[in-house]
Amino acid sequence: MKRISAVFACLVFAASLPVPAFAAGKVPTAPGNCAETSIKDIGTRLDGVADSGSALDYANGIDGVSYDTVPEVTSAKAGDKVELCLVSLPQNCPKGDDRGKVWLAVDLKTHQFWQLPDAEHMCGGA
Repeated sequence: MKRISAVFACLVFAASLPVPAFAAGKVPTAPGNCAETSIKDIGTRLDGVADSGSALDYANGIDGVSYDTVPEVTSAKAGDKVELCLVSLPQNCPKGDDRGKVWLAVDLKTHQFWQLPDAEHMCGGA
């Protein structure tokens, strides 16, 4: 029941966005904007190191990474279409360091969702 409620909340969030906020194949640039893309690759945070966390690449060039293993990411498959929404942008970053964007993805095949940053560290970090 908890999972159904969470999926419903994500779908309500996506449905509440204005129509121009959705763009197929593009990279959202403002929080609340979404784009349909697909999963290009799924793996671990450290290549070939089990239990090092989750990592994935989307077809539109966005990356997601976590120190934790995210079960929803692990159960997704390369090629699955996703709705990818920009949740937040990093603030007060050094010039040229834009790490730390947070993305919400809804797998359109499994209806599972996850939220991941685009880097292991926020801007200005390690």
